[in-house]
Amino acid sequence: MDYQKQLIERFENKTAHIGILGLGYVGLPLAVVFAEAGFTVTGIEPMQSKVDSLLKGKSYVLDVPSETVAKLIKSGKLIPTSDFSAIKNLDAVSICVPTPLRKTGDPDLSFIVSATDQLAKYVHAGMVIVLESTTYPGTTRELILPRLNQEAGLEVGKDVFLAFSPERVDPGRTDFTTINTPKVMGGITPACSKVASAWYSGALQKVVPVSSAEVAEMAKLLENTFRMINIGMVNELALICDRLGIDVWEVIDAAATKPFGFMKFSPGPGLGGHCIPIDPLYLSWKLKALNYTARFIELASEINTGMPRFVVTKTQDALNDRKKAINGSKVLVLGAAYKPDIDDLRESPALDVIHLLQQKGAEVSYHDPRITTIQHDGWTMQSVPDLMKAVREADCVVIVTNHSTYDYKAILAEAQLILDTRNALGDAGKDNPKVVRL
Repeated sequence: MDYQKQLIERFENKTAHIGILGLGYVGLPLAVVFAEAGFTVTGIEPMQSKVDSLLKGKSYVLDVPSETVAKLIKSGKLIPTSDFSAIKNLDAVSICVPTPLRKTGDPDLSFIVSATDQLAKYVHAGMVIVLESTTYPGTTRELILPRLNQEAGLEVGKDVFLAFSPERVDPGRTDFTTINTPKVMGGITPACSKVASAWYSGALQKVVPVSSAEVAEMAKLLENTFRMINIGMVNELALICDRLGIDVWEVIDAAATKPFGFMKFSPGPGLGGHCIPIDPLYLSWKLKALNYTARFIELASEINTGMPRFVVTKTQDALNDRKKAINGSKVLVLGAAYKPDIDDLRESPALDVIHLLQQKGAEVSYHDPRITTIQHDGWTMQSVPDLMKAVREADCVVIVTNHSTYDYKAILAEAQLILDTRNALGDAGKDNPKVVRL
């Protein structure tokens, strides 16, 4: 049987049954996009609490409205389940599971391995599988392919089709979302690329085929390594300007007036999120096995991971200039999410800033309009209920995340001292004796 032709026809007439393994910040938006395009989508999520939430029509992902989920559940186009045996009835499966780093800095591929092992139990001829989880070059071919090959009689590229397509999700973004962000697709074989591209083209606006899974895997790492290194460079610029007594924000704005050969990046209290602090280290780890040191990556990581400590030092110095010790001072951390206007705490520099301030003896509180509770490394903290009261009582307010909902004019008026790590106050904070800028 010509499974390639059969699958492509099913994708073109929207009769293919789609499966998404992992309904997190990547998987759920992808499932919704396929369902809205007319496919029937089964979302397989091992956390029963998430499945229950979706079945009630409630979304737990910022970029997916609950109304959308409820509509798709009611229509039968989106079917959430925790039962992996549903795979045996699927034509296409996308793997969207986390790929964190271990505390040692090594990739934690346990989620991919677990998902693939479950998938291998039910894989069948006439199926296409796409890995979206970010990882090091070679993972699709070296880790997933052998597990699928254990299924007797199935030839990849003829009976089953395997590809890698890196997720490009930027939580909270509205201009580029899952549906209109170009999708890179690299197959284990040319036939794999063709089938997988036909699948994603049935719902996404643009699919970009490349020659191999390794090219697609490397492209994702290049994207995030580019950002990580440039952020590391501008963070080092902030350290340099601090020593020279120069306003780094004014320097950056001046450089950004050049209409060519320059791209604006901004410094901050450290890197956060699901990709930029983590993904380049996958590449660094892989290269160590090839006896090569990724010096740019490791240096940028060192600079970026040191920024929370620099923020705490600046806080300590600012208090000292006002004849106050950081030990016993009330410090309010403003914003906990890793970037503005989202509810995502992953790898947020606020976590390190809070912990380091506590180590110095500060009485730390925080406020975030989207994150009411922080639970991290054995400690729990609640967002202060009355923001302006906390601002007035704080010896120092440290702006870590510049949420757009904050009334910065009011905060500036009420605060005794502000350390602005994001230039959230703009010109109002420049030359203001109450404000210290990064």
